[in-house]
Amino acid sequence: MPESITLYSAKICPYAQRVEIALAEAKAQFKRYEIDLQNKPEWYAPKVNPASKVPAIAYGGPDVPPDQPSPESVKIAESLVLVEFVADLFPESGILPKDPVTRAKARFFIEGVSSKLIPAWYAYFLRNAPVEDFYSALEYLQGLLPAEGFAVGEFSIADIAIAPFLARTRLSLLNEIGKYPEGDGKKVWANITSGKFARIGKYAEDLFARESFKATFDEAYVTEAFQKRFAGVRNQ
Repeated sequence: MPESITLYSAKICPYAQRVEIALAEAKAQFKRYEIDLQNKPEWYAPKVNPASKVPAIAYGGPDVPPDQPSPESVKIAESLVLVEFVADLFPESGILPKDPVTRAKARFFIEGVSSKLIPAWYAYFLRNAPVEDFYSALEYLQGLLPAEGFAVGEFSIADIAIAPFLARTRLSLLNEIGKYPEGDGKKVWANITSGKFARIGKYAEDLFARESFKATFDEAYVTEAFQKRFAGVRNQ
């Protein structure tokens, strides 16, 4: 029986949503505490995560309010570490493939998300880098997908790693939020979900339809937060 879990999260953060999806897949009982990333509590870094980032989990220890974390609980951070931690705590969730080959494929897919997709997206989104670099990253990942289903067949840590980023990509492009030329967003989203990217488009639809994703993504909140946070980026 897993011990108590307190998750320190932020709705705006794709990394934090990864852990929320994993916990939802596991049907885990946990406390959730929203961290305002623009105004973090003074106690958060010294008592939970010295890096002052989300997500983080306080595991075990006495039952205390989330804003009074106990030194007796174990503090763990970094989204991919936490996703696998949840998978280990709740093996019945099935998010960590039991087969070693499939598990390796899932981790290889995640490596592509981390080293190719995320840097290429943020370069385009925040610096108006060539969109072709973003297309290349998506083409690489699309090449790893099976003909149908999720990244390695059944829903897994691989899908958890990418879903929050694809969701924020969609949200940003459809609302024309970012450094790229205004008016290009909707065109880019259409390009990466049809034609030669039809497989990625179907994959994104499947991810967004997953109950664990829908339960952990407040699209209206994130849209408003992105519009406020990145309102001036195009003019910088």
